[in-house]
Amino acid sequence: MEDNYGTLFLSMSTALSSPIRTEEPVSTFESPSLPGLRYSFTILALTNPPELLQKRDAESLVFIPITGGTVSGVLEGHVVPGGGDWATERNDDAWGVEARYQIRTTAGALIDVWNIGVLRNLEGESADADNMGYFMTTPVFRTATPQLLWLTRSVFVGRASLRDGGTAIEIFEVLPA
Repeated sequence: MEDNYGTLFLSMSTALSSPIRTEEPVSTFESPSLPGLRYSFTILALTNPPELLQKRDAESLVFIPITGGTVSGVLEGHVVPGGGDWATERNDDAWGVEARYQIRTTAGALIDVWNIGVLRNLEGESADADNMGYFMTTPVFRTATPQLLWLTRSVFVGRASLRDGGTAIEIFEVLPA
């Protein structure tokens, strides 16, 4: 037994006394190609004024009722009244948004929308929430209509902007590089 411990100790001390490698590893990293974006449609969600749900220190949660709206582009229809947007004013001067609502196409198909995003100032800006320059979202769509299943098989991003009485969201499909 003693011989095994002695051999182990000798191996560990040899390893610990070896010089430490200081040269940088060779990098084989190449910048990846960017995915593409294809414009799909625009959602104009009409809203009522926000209602305060919770206030804690510098953070607050408001509910913004969605009362209707329109959808135009490769998808045509209207926003079904009754959805909402839960917006959290964070202590880092940004807003986290989470909207749930539905779209009814002109052909009668129903699409469920779950849209999460961030609203914040761009570098150097100091605007209030109505005028912040960065408003991006990641909508997820669900539908049982066979002709619209393409909505459930791709990733989408939205570029949003606040409008008088609502929010406009330009929806883009993310394409492979």
